[in-house]
Amino acid sequence: MTQTAQIAIIGTGFSGLGMAIKLKEAGFHDFVILEQSDDIGGTWHENHYPGCACDVQSALYSFSFEQNPNWSRMFATQPEIKAYLRHCAEKYGLMEHIQLNTHVAGARWDERTGAWTIETCDSPELWAYMEKQGLKPGDSLDCSDKTLPRFRKLHAGVLVSGMGGLSTPAYPDIKGMESFTGTRFHSQNWDHDYDFRGKRVAVIGTGASAIQFVPEIARSAAHLDLYQRTPPWIMPKPDREIRPLERMMFRKFPQTLNAFRQSIYWMLEARVLGFVGNPRILKIGELQARRHIRNQIKDKALRKKVTPDFHFGCKRVLISNNYYPALDQDHVDVLTDGIREVKGNTIVDNNGTEREVDCIVYGTGFKAQEPIPRGVIFGRGGQDLLDAWREGAEAYKGTTVAGFPNFFMLMGPNTGLGHSSMVYMIESQVQYVLDALKKMQHRGWKTVEVKDDAFSQYNASIHAKLGDSVWQTGCKSWYVNENGKNTTLWPGFTWQFRQQTRLFDAEQYVCEAAEVMEQGGEPALAG
Repeated sequence: MTQTAQIAIIGTGFSGLGMAIKLKEAGFHDFVILEQSDDIGGTWHENHYPGCACDVQSALYSFSFEQNPNWSRMFATQPEIKAYLRHCAEKYGLMEHIQLNTHVAGARWDERTGAWTIETCDSPELWAYMEKQGLKPGDSLDCSDKTLPRFRKLHAGVLVSGMGGLSTPAYPDIKGMESFTGTRFHSQNWDHDYDFRGKRVAVIGTGASAIQFVPEIARSAAHLDLYQRTPPWIMPKPDREIRPLERMMFRKFPQTLNAFRQSIYWMLEARVLGFVGNPRILKIGELQARRHIRNQIKDKALRKKVTPDFHFGCKRVLISNNYYPALDQDHVDVLTDGIREVKGNTIVDNNGTEREVDCIVYGTGFKAQEPIPRGVIFGRGGQDLLDAWREGAEAYKGTTVAGFPNFFMLMGPNTGLGHSSMVYMIESQVQYVLDALKKMQHRGWKTVEVKDDAFSQYNASIHAKLGDSVWQTGCKSWYVNENGKNTTLWPGFTWQFRQQTRLFDAEQYVCEAAEVMEQGGEPALAG
């Protein structure tokens, strides 16, 4: 049976839930939320490794319309954030709209009907199929394979992607990895049944996830080898328990929580002056980070290994109080010679040194340059979204793409932040999409599609601003693709993005009325 809905939303993280809540408030009730996992929460459900926590203060990393007076810490941990998202879904009546264990295999724009045809299948069945075929998340599927799980169809007038950029795990391409005889898993797919006690463990990668779980592994492993390609700049984490008296004040006097939230917002916003204004300002942060290394690591050789050789802020700046002390232990080795190959239970580095290990943990992050895998979204003329992004992901205001009508992205290209809360950006985009949907309903438009010139001019302006930022100072990061193009970050203050997305600027779109589409006439004039 084919299902129909006015709006289909993909994902139940902050983006998907935030969009759905505002739809309901505005009187849109004919929508579905498709979630491939067995529970809601997006990245905060998928990532559950030991030590998993947010690196933005809890009071700001939450919806402005649903502030939480009960955060237990300044920086909330994964279980608490996931519980918050569950609370939001239940409070705002979203559970009846959510379809769990529903994998979106593909979505195709139908020019004849002016709607999206979305193919879904049962996620557990698909994961079992992929495991049997030796496929990883993000790998393309052979649709001619008759052993694929059965697909169902959904027709929706509007498609909203809440798929975050950090959702598809990235795996290193290492010779002989398939021959490894021990246990191996990615940080996103943590094996909580594995007992690290007495084991020899290898961790590959030193990104945001690794600096959180490495100290946890080091507590119990007999020996830990940390394979580091590039050390990150790390600052002290100003974390603490939020005292009961503070929580009571936040509950009884919500204005105090909002004031606290605003103070955090403006403190973080000031960092933009260094990132895209005058990078020399960031020298202050670099001095603090160097002092953090000296204060926490006694071994001079190790200090040298973990000190970056690139500009502070060029790659994501991390925060931790226990990562460096975890490395400065006799049973932990930081290895910088890379990996040549894996042979059985042995890792061979580029110098030929062999080390036996029982377990390999990938801390190699996500495919940020491919926020949506190939073969999933097809626009006009059957064009794959990734073919429209040959030189790297782009979107108008991080939200719409020329050639893909009625398709809206949340947390799309160049909406990422290196300094503040993504929830603020998500809420800005939700307002933009909601205003588009209201205008479509009020003015009788069946489709809206950003104009080519608006799309290209906007992205040209974005990359002109990025050219002078610290992120373009030469380091290799997941912000920048293989062509040197920063497809990830927003080059400015977040309040500037909010101003841009306050209203749907219909004059930058081709807007077609339903009757015009049926008659094959000229598109309606926007205005």
